[in-house]
Amino acid sequence: MPFQSNGEIRYYQFGLFNQTLLHAIFTRRGGVSPDPWAALNLGSTVGDDLERVRENSRLALAALERDPASVFDVWQVHGVEVVIAEAPRSPESPHMQADAILTDRPGLTLMMRFADCVPIMLHDPVRKVAGIAHAGWMGTVRGTVCFAVEAMQKHYGSSPNDIQAAIGPSIGPDHYEVGPDVVIQVQQAFGSDASSLLSASAGPIKFDLWAANRLLLEQVGVRHVEVAGVCTACHTEDWYSHRAEKGCTGRFGAIIALV
Repeated sequence: MPFQSNGEIRYYQFGLFNQTLLHAIFTRRGGVSPDPWAALNLGSTVGDDLERVRENSRLALAALERDPASVFDVWQVHGVEVVIAEAPRSPESPHMQADAILTDRPGLTLMMRFADCVPIMLHDPVRKVAGIAHAGWMGTVRGTVCFAVEAMQKHYGSSPNDIQAAIGPSIGPDHYEVGPDVVIQVQQAFGSDASSLLSASAGPIKFDLWAANRLLLEQVGVRHVEVAGVCTACHTEDWYSHRAEKGCTGRFGAIIALV
């Protein structure tokens, strides 16, 4: 089963990855935050008390036996910047702005936060590299995950044929309505493939972020791709959803680390 639990902490794991990789996408269950962030909110910029957020982070990491001092995280800005992480981020150090992180250091725990955008986990078991990327509609049309794969090739000598990719819980194609401005950008980014990613069969046009990011991965040569197929807007009992909860919500966390 993809869902695992350790005490009250519940998280999602992919079958694609082997035991050389530790990873989890945490549900909102098991933390200390009250409504509207209940309960395992890992977002520090959504109005929740910072001490509660820190305790939630400690609880989540402890569920997978990871030290909070091992974490490297970034300030996500819907861009294409890729950071190569070689040491944990000190709490006194400002966050770097980026939407993808890569490392070959087993002592690091890479972390990102989500509430509808797509978590994309990357693993090269040959070169022993792990990574995580964040892609909303903007990161998708800009090809954030492509920049991450290209950085794996450049910095670590990874072959796309060896890279394993997993697309995590995020807003699904039945719920992600987009306006004309986004439709134009999807069409410009994906060309003839755009029609398969945009659907208007039941009213407003919807954008399939899962299929779009899978297509991007395949276009850069990644063949091992697993899609969770779990919609955050459909399942707010498990996930924070910016759309479904009209912006009044928290952020769930995702971590990846080499073992």
